Amino acid sequence: QVQLVESGGGLVQAGGSLRLSCSASGSIFRINVMGWYRQAPGKQRELVATIMSDGTPIYADSVKGRFTISRDNAKNTVDLQMNSLKPEDTAVYYCRADLLVTKTTPPYTFWGRGTQVTVSS
Repeated sequence: QVQLVESGGGLVQAGGSLRLSCSASGSIFRINVMGWYRQAPGKQRELVATIMSDGTPIYADSVKGRFTISRDNAKNTVDLQMNSLKPEDTAVYYCRADLLVTKTTPPYTFWGRGTQVTVSS
């Protein structure tokens, strides 16, 4: 009953920018953490960036200084601004939310279906 829908992926040349957006909808009491992960072909899914409900961000070393994560708690959305993109950023990017469906249920992790980001050299 909770859905995460990503948008904003695409094809861009190296050095370019893209902005990813993710919207969470459904039965949501509170979202604790929202974030972005990515998975390149033949590789494991890895953390890109996460952001706490108070706005505290965490970034993977590989994207620090290039990517910026932000969220809107009122709208249950999280964005990822990606600048100075490199071919090694090519991957499927997944939105993740750790949230409570009700006040009394434990936190649960939900994932979006992913959006493709391709950076050409």
